[in-house]
Amino acid sequence: MHILVITVIGLGLLFLAVSHSKKEGGGNWVQFFFKGKEAGFSFREIEILRQVAIQCNLEFPNTLFESQSQFDKCLRTLIKNIRMSGGGEERGTQDFLSKLYNYRQKIELNKHHSHNSIANSRLISEGQPLRILVVGTGVFKSQVVKNAAQFLTIARPVNSKNSSMSWMGLKISVYFWREDDAGYVFDSEVLDEVYSLGIPSLKITHGDSLFRTQKRKSVRVKMHKAAFLYLVSSNEPPHRLAADPGLKCLLEDLSDTGCGVVVAGRADAGLRVKVQFALNNAAVCMTGTIRSVSFREDSNRSVLHIEAESLPAEIRNRILGEVFGMQMENDDEELPFHVFDNGNEDETESFAAENSVSESPPADTNGAMSANVTVDIADPQSVTQETDGS
Repeated sequence: MHILVITVIGLGLLFLAVSHSKKEGGGNWVQFFFKGKEAGFSFREIEILRQVAIQCNLEFPNTLFESQSQFDKCLRTLIKNIRMSGGGEERGTQDFLSKLYNYRQKIELNKHHSHNSIANSRLISEGQPLRILVVGTGVFKSQVVKNAAQFLTIARPVNSKNSSMSWMGLKISVYFWREDDAGYVFDSEVLDEVYSLGIPSLKITHGDSLFRTQKRKSVRVKMHKAAFLYLVSSNEPPHRLAADPGLKCLLEDLSDTGCGVVVAGRADAGLRVKVQFALNNAAVCMTGTIRSVSFREDSNRSVLHIEAESLPAEIRNRILGEVFGMQMENDDEELPFHVFDNGNEDETESFAAENSVSESPPADTNGAMSANVTVDIADPQSVTQETDGS
């Protein structure tokens, strides 16, 4: 009986869609509904999207589910409608927005996969950072110096323990991460030890078959936004806003699964932290774990790659709105400070040179790190690049 009722309702909605299409000249709305169902939306949600497609004057409404530009146009209109109606805080509205952002993210990731992936090591760019694994010895850092048809020339790999080893004839595994793509691995052999462009280097064999791994699970956007960084205890609830200022930092990139944050001095992986910043005139707090660290020796700064803990729907939707450019155009709200400006190096150095931070912050600071503190621990230990946009 329940199935019969659902079927009747579905047929009724399809009948209404057909009748609307005849009256409004909007195209084949039956096909529009079927495409919406394939995309994972309910009949009620598809009807909302149909109305938005009409509002946006889409000549071919079905392209809403296929074209990134058409989907973005309709999503912006829908978000504007929600803001004007004042219903943005409702749970059902946030759940619907989450489904829309998930679909939008799927479009973006599929586009990157088809355009950005590579098939062999001859397509690796010069300057590409590499991780070299020697079984039984360790993991080394390197980068591509030259990429010729016959062989790949890489900088002599280094790590802290085996700086003077012989590489001639060794079997190695090469790992690298391509920006906005994925991680790749291939096996190789060292052919020769040479100097290339004045750099101690190795000639290694090409990989004609790359194993594509650690595909990006979320889309990230480049940022240049002031933020506060806090150390948090393991039992503190995630994403709780802090009242006191923390360590001044710079939000370098952002996704719904993590972020990249620049701090002065050195840092280490494994710490649980939270980052607080402003988006669309509202404070946002993201709690997560530092999975890897990239130290920039020339500027004495570290980029912390933070994997976020599961985000509430409203925070996640706000972040994805920023990622996909859905925020209001007049969003000029910032936290009340500027960091790492070119003309303000003295301020940066002042909090980079003072004290180190232990994993347990003083109890009376609520986990906040003052402006005169830097995370000062050993060289980065992680050799893997994050896969979620952080």
